[in-house]
Amino acid sequence: MTFLLGAVFGFIAWFLSRYLLAGLYTVDQNERAVKTSFGRAQRLGTATTLDDPISEPLTAEHRERYVYPQMRVIPPGGPYFKWPWERVHKVAVATETVNMAWDPQVPAANQNGTILDAVTKDQLNVGLTGQIRFRVSDRNLYAYLFGVKDPLAHVMGYFVAVLRERIANFEAPPVDPSLPIVEGTPDATIVTGISINDIRKNLRDLNEHMDSECLSSAARYGVVLDASLITGIDPPAEVESALAAINTAYNQVSSDISLAQASADQKIVLSKRSVEIETLKAQAEVEPLVKLADQLRTLKRADPAALGTYLRNVRLTLLDKAGTILMEERS
Repeated sequence: MTFLLGAVFGFIAWFLSRYLLAGLYTVDQNERAVKTSFGRAQRLGTATTLDDPISEPLTAEHRERYVYPQMRVIPPGGPYFKWPWERVHKVAVATETVNMAWDPQVPAANQNGTILDAVTKDQLNVGLTGQIRFRVSDRNLYAYLFGVKDPLAHVMGYFVAVLRERIANFEAPPVDPSLPIVEGTPDATIVTGISINDIRKNLRDLNEHMDSECLSSAARYGVVLDASLITGIDPPAEVESALAAINTAYNQVSSDISLAQASADQKIVLSKRSVEIETLKAQAEVEPLVKLADQLRTLKRADPAALGTYLRNVRLTLLDKAGTILMEERS
């Protein structure tokens, strides 16, 4: 009897330690958790990701394809409890930064995950370097945990496909010919009409395009692409030297045109100033005569005889200053 009671108490103690105490768990601050019961995740009624704003970037066709149920997400904290038939899936939601050439399935691809190859509109094979930031979306954990076999591989493949398509069809926006060329612009970003130069010149637009195109990744794969930063676009060495020569020639021509235009502008300004100076001199010479005429006219109206007196005084003044006087003899 004593042995039987000991066995019962031992079983109870083992059961409590094995299934009750071991059923306690916590969730770290940078984690989110989902609990499944017999393999089925706890859902929020019939709500799906289509009821969430993350599905807004999806097209009508993709909205029918990427429909996932919304699950009960366990926030950081604890301790929480799970039964033996339940399983807890924890996911880190911290933002990560990786090279855009990283392939999670084949790490040796793309030159060991350092340079991503792409083809431009000019059929030029270029190497792209840069980084992307991503994090797991806690609003679509179903897609990340159960909907997609390898969500990171899908996200990277989607990003690379969109990027290569954009590089292959990239066209620079039209440039206003009236705008001046900004001094100090790198050589490789000046000449237009060459696809790699157009891309280099509009890297900001390219990055913004990638950000907007990848907004649907959260609804597709449960991964949010926070930002992409393409930092370098490098063609083969022989093409780079040719582009450098083209850009150097273009810069020389642009410099000559700028110098000629500056010289012409300077001459125009000097001519305008010369005309203004001569005009002012003429005005300065004419103005006293105009004033004198006004004064004589006023004097004549006031007293006609006074005008003769004024003329006599003027003659006397002139005679006083003259060194020699010639007088006409009247017969």
